[in-house]
Amino acid sequence: MAAMRYRLTFVAGVVLGYVLGTKAGRERYEQMKRSAQQLAQNPAVRNTAETAAQQGRDFADKAYHAVSDKVGDRMPDSVAQRVHALRERTAHGAAEDDWGTSNT
Repeated sequence: MAAMRYRLTFVAGVVLGYVLGTKAGRERYEQMKRSAQQLAQNPAVRNTAETAAQQGRDFADKAYHAVSDKVGDRMPDSVAQRVHALRERTAHGAAEDDWGTSNT
């Protein structure tokens, strides 16, 4: 009987905590969501994020060319052809990748 009372008290506490937590939690979630949206719309944050993304793309491009230059002649022909095709596409400024998404 004591075990049943303990379980019932525990379940009631969990239910009460859940109900009270979800009410306060939703309010706090909405507040954090609004703050994040305001931060994301800040021009300084947007400029910084775009600059970082562009620097990352530039670095990745340099690393890609450095690696492919060093190992290009030791790759199987099928891989070398793929690398050559990627270089050509990159040199011509293709706006989409293999999945049809933008590189920006």
